[in-house]
Amino acid sequence: MSTAALYLRAYDQQLRTDAETPSAIAVRTLGPLRLVTFPGGRGFVTYRDLAGADEPRVRDLVASALDHYREDPSVTRIEWKTRGHDHAPGLHDALVEAGFAPQETESIMVGPLQALAADTPPPPGVTLRTLQEEREVRAMSAMADIGFGEDPDPARADVLLARLARADGMELWVAELEGRMVSAGRLEPVPGTEFAGIWGGVTLPEYRGRGIYRALTAARARSALAAGKTLVHSDSTEYSRPILERQGLVKVSTTTPYEWRC
Repeated sequence: MSTAALYLRAYDQQLRTDAETPSAIAVRTLGPLRLVTFPGGRGFVTYRDLAGADEPRVRDLVASALDHYREDPSVTRIEWKTRGHDHAPGLHDALVEAGFAPQETESIMVGPLQALAADTPPPPGVTLRTLQEEREVRAMSAMADIGFGEDPDPARADVLLARLARADGMELWVAELEGRMVSAGRLEPVPGTEFAGIWGGVTLPEYRGRGIYRALTAARARSALAAGKTLVHSDSTEYSRPILERQGLVKVSTTTPYEWRC
């Protein structure tokens, strides 16, 4: 079995379980689906596989999942997380016809944490640190939204603050230059697995290409190794994928979120 296949098997077996949604406030199973509700009115649909469902069964699952969330008036948006290696006949058409819109496809990257943890000093003048204080978390979240080309959304900061309050192991990292936050990312050790997740990595456009993201990634990897993790996973944009590949991670599949809003 190839290295990529071994990593993909570990990803499917260890991460596509409750470990995928540590901050959920409610989880219901519907056949092979896990229907998750997060704080802030966000629904999330995931699964290890679709249990061999044919196209009519896939359509039934989409409709039943949407009915479930429509019964909860607090849920205003839903993400259905698809993976490119799943057997899911007719899923794209069923989701689109139900009102879901496909978002940007990202690469699922998996590899050894040690490969990311090399002593990679930040560029001159750049400092790396973790955050805990509400004011700084909100500033980091707003900067990340801008880096991703979106309007700052205070609700995203609310979710991060709620997770910090639960002390579930998540760490928020930033890179600063001359007192300005210019890059950020999360580290999420996954309890009961070999994995830590590196998420939300973003650098403001005018600061890209300087090695800041790479240094921030290395700092997060060293922190995860200190917590006893050995593997890392990340859903990566086309900006971060080549950086992670150069550092030893392997693209094992793709993921495309489909979003529904009321």
